Amino acid sequence: MKKPNMPSMPAVPKFDFRTLAEDFKSLDPKDIGTWPLLPRVTVLLGVFAALLVAGWWFDWKSQLEELEGKQQQEAKLKDEYLDKKRQAVNLEEHRKQLAEIDKSFGALLKQLPNKAEMEALLIDINQAGLGRGLQFELFKPGKETTKDFYAELPITLKITGIYHDLGAFSADVAKLSRIVSLTNVAVVPDKGGQLKMDAIAMTYRYLDEEELAAQRRAKAAQAKAKGAKK
Repeated sequence: MKKPNMPSMPAVPKFDFRTLAEDFKSLDPKDIGTWPLLPRVTVLLGVFAALLVAGWWFDWKSQLEELEGKQQQEAKLKDEYLDKKRQAVNLEEHRKQLAEIDKSFGALLKQLPNKAEMEALLIDINQAGLGRGLQFELFKPGKETTKDFYAELPITLKITGIYHDLGAFSADVAKLSRIVSLTNVAVVPDKGGQLKMDAIAMTYRYLDEEELAAQRRAKAAQAKAKGAKK
């Protein structure tokens, strides 16, 4: 039985670069209409490729770079939005925490005397020692040091007494309504079975509005002077 004849595939013409080169040598650049098909197609593809390269270099490249920049900006804005959204969700909690901080700060601030109350605080420290039967050899307030919103005043103490009374004095100082801390404490034996205690009682007070304003002016002048030096 004979097999049916299958349609044969058309033969693919071979591309001869030598023939194409010879054709280009004989072409008239002033009369493109008379060129053979293959050179015309080759030139057309070349022009098309050149247009693609030129478009990429002079237009599409900058547009793609701009698009990439916009995408990065979009990602940044998304992150900022999510961050602000989280802050908005927790806003009430933040307000409660701020109120608690203000309350705690206010309570601490009440433990700091103002300038006029410092004399009464020094008397309280002195009376705490005398009330325990201690003898003050030295009670000398030092130089005040100003901080951001408060000032420190060290008081040098030299006290003589028995062990129990010195301990009770330290406890009484800690219980004062104002903040007083005993630092640099040194206790050595003294005559008659007594002890001698050297210490620094550090006291604190808050700055009034006039002092805070002067502090701000001094900082502004200092910053201005630094800027002028640069």
